[in-house]
Amino acid sequence: MHSPLALVRDPSADADTDATPRSAEPFDALEQLVGVNLARLRAERQLSLDALARASGVSRAMLAQIESARSVPSIKVLCKVAAALKVSVAAFLRRHATNGFEHLPAERSARIVSANGRYSVRPLSPDDESIAAEFHELRIAPLHTEAGIPRAPGTTVNLVVSDGTLEVSVHDQRQLLATGDAIVFDADQPHSLRNPGDTEARAFRVTLRSETPPRWEVPAAAATRDEVAREGVPG
Repeated sequence: MHSPLALVRDPSADADTDATPRSAEPFDALEQLVGVNLARLRAERQLSLDALARASGVSRAMLAQIESARSVPSIKVLCKVAAALKVSVAAFLRRHATNGFEHLPAERSARIVSANGRYSVRPLSPDDESIAAEFHELRIAPLHTEAGIPRAPGTTVNLVVSDGTLEVSVHDQRQLLATGDAIVFDADQPHSLRNPGDTEARAFRVTLRSETPPRWEVPAAAATRDEVAREGVPG
């Protein structure tokens, strides 16, 4: 990835105590990602290096080194710069388009449909295995029940019904949801979704992965094989 901005190296810049110079080494992918995002965010706000240095308390020399991927910034430095730019520290680690967002047109979305055609899933976030959360649109035909695949320990689901009604079952517990209702449940347990109505139900689901996967986590490859073998749609 290359920045659309012209990044000029300052030969007189001194090394900062909160960063490690890397000028003699090849660009590291993560360092370059941080540098590109910092340069983009600064350009969007029409800030010079000097202006950002004054606002953040981080030296101009360090900012220049970070943007050109010649230094490894500390968390403390990134927090200062993020506060000055009014963004999250996570903004420096995004792999979306360099303009700061990624448009996902509905007509070009890859909707995954079950073998019987009565259940479909549409991803609403970029295809990135490293993300901690998955966002999907679900469509469930009338009177259809869709069994979910138990996910890795610690995984939770936040689901909201946008049209129709849904009954969510987790083990032997059942909860009926009307339009606008939401529910949060442990997705590492046996669960299912049932549409008890006579019209199609639609819901939006956010799946949050465990931050620290337990040692007994089911390998992703095995889970994928199970899903494909069942109906080819994510649970």
